Amino acid sequence: MATPEDQYTAQGIQVLKGLEAVRKRPGMYIGSTGHRGLHHLVYEVVDNSIDEALAGHCDQVLVTIYPGSKVSVLDNGRGIPVDMHESEGKSALEVVMTSLHAGGKFDKDSYKVSGGLHGVGVSVVNALSEELTVEVYRDDKTYSQTYERGIPVADVAMIGENDDGKRGTLVTFQPDTEIFDDLDFSFDTLSQRMRELAFLNAGVRIILRDIRTEKERVHDFFYEGGLEEFVVWLNENKEVIHPRPIVVSAEREGVECEISMQYNHTYGEQIYSYCNNINTIEGGTHLTGFKAALTRSISTYSETSGLAKKHKIKLTGDDVREGLTAVISVKVQEPQFEGQTKTKLGNGEVKGIVTNLLNRALAEYFEENPVVARKITEKAIGAARSREAARKAKDLTRRKNALESSALPGKLADCSNRDPAVTEIYLVEGDSAGGSAKQARDRNFQAVLPLKGKILNVEKARLDKALNNEEVKTIITALGTGVGAEEFDIGRLRYHKVIIMTDADVDGSHIRTLILTLFYRYMPDLILNGHVYMAEPPLYRMQKKDEVHYAQTDEEKNAILEQMGGDKGVYLQRYKGLGEMNPEQLWETTMDPEKRTMTCVRLDDLQEADHVFTMLMGDLVEPRRQFIEENAHTVNLDELDI
Repeated sequence: MATPEDQYTAQGIQVLKGLEAVRKRPGMYIGSTGHRGLHHLVYEVVDNSIDEALAGHCDQVLVTIYPGSKVSVLDNGRGIPVDMHESEGKSALEVVMTSLHAGGKFDKDSYKVSGGLHGVGVSVVNALSEELTVEVYRDDKTYSQTYERGIPVADVAMIGENDDGKRGTLVTFQPDTEIFDDLDFSFDTLSQRMRELAFLNAGVRIILRDIRTEKERVHDFFYEGGLEEFVVWLNENKEVIHPRPIVVSAEREGVECEISMQYNHTYGEQIYSYCNNINTIEGGTHLTGFKAALTRSISTYSETSGLAKKHKIKLTGDDVREGLTAVISVKVQEPQFEGQTKTKLGNGEVKGIVTNLLNRALAEYFEENPVVARKITEKAIGAARSREAARKAKDLTRRKNALESSALPGKLADCSNRDPAVTEIYLVEGDSAGGSAKQARDRNFQAVLPLKGKILNVEKARLDKALNNEEVKTIITALGTGVGAEEFDIGRLRYHKVIIMTDADVDGSHIRTLILTLFYRYMPDLILNGHVYMAEPPLYRMQKKDEVHYAQTDEEKNAILEQMGGDKGVYLQRYKGLGEMNPEQLWETTMDPEKRTMTCVRLDDLQEADHVFTMLMGDLVEPRRQFIEENAHTVNLDELDI
């Protein structure tokens, strides 16, 4: 009887030539030579292990980050073949590691479906690494080969026996300093992808270890429930409408389709779509099919139940998706990817398959669970009413602006330059600090918008209520993009740097979080495109004669005092708020592009970000209390930040 190892041989490795261009144009293969591209190296290697899991031959992957920006990926799959490849005249392992578009993914006898957007795989990782070593555990033996910038140092060699039946592949690589701008791997970024893969591949354990510091960090991801557990985790801090997610799983015409969905009492939607484990962030035919079936199913129920007639409402797609958390995952043998980032599924047949499956599943579910069906439909009807109220609020704002000499807020101190690429706006806490900022700014490219008090917490309010809040309306009007999925247009953004400047205290942190919540929920592209920043004003000013220094933390203050010869003769000022700085000090410390320190707000982990926003700003008190109890000991209230 043939074993999996017998079926997966050198004959299963097909070659599409060429590797030289990778080092010349790495961005074509991994997206960039920055943060994104660096982490993509790890994803490519892990994808090989996950493809083994999809083929049923691997159930554990261990990813380790070492000091010096070295990473290893170990799996317990079949091990890359090491026998001679007939047409290439060298080991199949070397072929896989040194030839672009080479691997078992092109042979459906080796892999039915596989991930990886372009089939470039581990050979690109090899080409972009200073050094890469592969160990293969196969046929009770250990084989090894090392490469430098994609070139083998020696032939594949058998370096030991494995009497314990160990099998799998270990890839250890060091990214090339000649290629990458930054070699600092983010544990959180890698953790998000490993967690995602574990959810998408039920029963596969993925362990991420970071041993760069004295205290080792480990995340162990293992989910028997797959997508159902994924949705439960996404809704962990939310009040759900029905206790268990609705799960749909079937195979039609060679396409495997799995859907898990659950409604909660929030006002946004969270839908994640995947094809062959690839996050299709631009959607595609599977997402289109899902949305069409969902809208049709709930609209049909609203009519047959009499709710639509009672409330005189016609539901739209946006209405039925309010409060929805869903994950759609399809496995397609020959995926066709489109879009700007090649993450939009284009296979036309997938839309019909997903639509038919979900239509049938929801019709059956609604019939068996009429109470839940009614709650979901009533939630959608509430969203429809809110949509109509929000439309009226927007129309009223537009009519009001049309009658005024200027549509911009009266308290906005605008800049003279009209090129968004070089302009920036400061959202400043309070009129006092706003006044100082207006005097301190460079009027050519810096605008200032003072905010009065705390804006509405939009985590607990629909868009129509948010639009009735004066401060929220002022921010939206000043930025110029509009708000909400239907109206938002990043191309109309009036300033490419939106800088939140608040006091370095508890109230300032709360205001900053409220503004970030507004952006994250209703204007997420501001963050995703890197337009949102947080100013970092100093806490201390130290002066000794004509020598002046500023410090943002107690540690920095103490170090500076030591450099100044101790605190004797030093005038130490502790800023309680931005308003205590005169315009010259505010410019020098916080607004001068040559001297200031700012933090760009980035979204490395969308799912974890949603978790945090919901926990900190949502209705449920218990998760927030637990978070405070677990983290209070690490917070210095004098230096509170987010």
